[in-house]
Amino acid sequence: MKSRTPLIALVTAGSLMLAGTVLAQDQTMPTPPPPPPPPAQSMPAQPTPPPPTQVMPATQPTPPPPPGGTQAQTASGRQPVTINSSVPPVNAGPAPSFEQLANGKKYISESDASAYPLLANDWAYVDKAKSGRVSKAQYEAWLSNNR
Repeated sequence: MKSRTPLIALVTAGSLMLAGTVLAQDQTMPTPPPPPPPPAQSMPAQPTPPPPTQVMPATQPTPPPPPGGTQAQTASGRQPVTINSSVPPVNAGPAPSFEQLANGKKYISESDASAYPLLANDWAYVDKAKSGRVSKAQYEAWLSNNR
């Protein structure tokens, strides 16, 4: 009889949690009261502006996405919206030599790599061993792949 006690307690706790979840999902939120009407103005109401005279065509050719970018379309109300995005190219200049980045050491550390933004951006790729250091061979292999 004693071996069933933990099982009964577990089943009871589980059923209470399930019942609480069902009750919590079943309740509705009260609706907020409507906003009060605007106060009466002593000045005459301004006339509504005239309707626009130009009407945009319903279907307009979508411009192509920028080179290397992406394009997404969505509908905002009734009018389609086209979003073009791209990453601007980084012109970091010529790559510095290993000796310049290593500062006389036999490796480049992550803080040394921050002097060359392209290497700092690719740090996780270049430091495949996750040692926090890049050897001359690793740096030269990375340079040959990025030219």
